[in-house]
Amino acid sequence: MRFIDTATFALAASSTASAGVIMPRAATVNQLVGYGAGTTGGGSGAGTTVTSCAALTAAAKAGGVIKISGNLDGCGIIKIISNTSVLGVGANAGITNGGFQIRKATNVIVRNLKFHLAPKGKDQIDIDESTKVWIDHNEFTSAGITGDKDQYDGLVDVKHGSDSITVSWNKFKDHWKGSLVGHSDNNAAQDTGKLHVTYHHNLFQNVNSRLPSIRFGTGHIYSSCYIDNPTSGIHSRMGAQVLVEESSFTNTKSAIITNLDSDEEGFAVERNNIFTNSDINITKPGNLKVPYSYTTDPASGACAIVNKSAGVGVVNF
Repeated sequence: MRFIDTATFALAASSTASAGVIMPRAATVNQLVGYGAGTTGGGSGAGTTVTSCAALTAAAKAGGVIKISGNLDGCGIIKIISNTSVLGVGANAGITNGGFQIRKATNVIVRNLKFHLAPKGKDQIDIDESTKVWIDHNEFTSAGITGDKDQYDGLVDVKHGSDSITVSWNKFKDHWKGSLVGHSDNNAAQDTGKLHVTYHHNLFQNVNSRLPSIRFGTGHIYSSCYIDNPTSGIHSRMGAQVLVEESSFTNTKSAIITNLDSDEEGFAVERNNIFTNSDINITKPGNLKVPYSYTTDPASGACAIVNKSAGVGVVNF
């Protein structure tokens, strides 16, 4: 594994404080932090390299380390089992007209892949009844905010009591429904006390809503960039606890909101964010204090950092 990104960082020790202006980027680009910490996927072996949908489908049944070379078109939804890493080779590996279902699994990593479009009504990545998942340095795109909003479902959805998830250094673009955590107002029995998800150093651009939307769970969002999102951004609902810090919002309506489209409001804390032509509506201030160490980058540099160091081709396999 090698690293193409050459930006330096000077703050080696993690902290909950802003990184300041010491160097262009303080957060480490290849480190798993947050609620998904401890996820190891398929381990460190050389694994299997696949170049076709048939080979990917077969490899997914066995798990371990799977490396995708090139863009695979029309694979459909492929089920990913426990103890699996799916890794893109180079800067152009990906899945078009397909996606992954991580269901009743634990210890799964997905990194360095381009996802474009999904089968009708499906998610590009569906995390369902699963724990310990790391989604890192991917790009998720669709057909834009046009046509039927239900033609495609979510980009990355987390549902049915899933827990211990980190979504980091990804780019989400041109889609109706971004990332849903907790699928229904009526699923409290399964979801309460679970759905702990960290989102950091992600780009959300031209995505209509759910950036993310969180029911019942716990969400920590930091050092992320939001640009031109027309309906809603971070949406806390059904008693969810959300902490949003050091993120930049531009032309994002309801950038943080707690009283939209659910039977109960959610809670939110916002700290050291920048809002440009973007509004917030926090009706219930939250009290979330996360239990792990982490390093933020300042909101003033979040977009430049994410544009350079998120997405594919930064961490290469």
